[in-house]
Amino acid sequence: MRNRGHLAELSDDTEIDMTPMLDIVFIMLIFFIVSMSFVKETGVTVNRPSAQTAKQQDTANIFVAITENNEIWIDKRELDIRTVRAVIEKLHISNPEGAVIIQADQNAPTGLLVKVMDQIRMAGVQDIAVAAATEE
Repeated sequence: MRNRGHLAELSDDTEIDMTPMLDIVFIMLIFFIVSMSFVKETGVTVNRPSAQTAKQQDTANIFVAITENNEIWIDKRELDIRTVRAVIEKLHISNPEGAVIIQADQNAPTGLLVKVMDQIRMAGVQDIAVAAATEE
């Protein structure tokens, strides 16, 4: 009888220390949040031209919109053509492998599209695509 009571006392006193496991979980959570790349949306909707050869681009993380009213939108802000290069450089630093997608309205002037592409290339980004809607 005496041995049984001694074993009961031992099992009541044993606990599993969860602190190291919680530390690891929080460290992993912080790692995933820091290493995650965020997509920078334009903030406006444009009427994209359609194309039969349009395909999905998966590596894009920066979107630039050009409206039919000559407005340039990046990260939900309207920008002037003179500030596009600086903003793209800043966004490109956070994800150097990412691409830039230009969402130009079908009625947007081609000259502005070329100027925006030039500013993006001067910012150091070579992977540029122009968005088009798929024809059905």
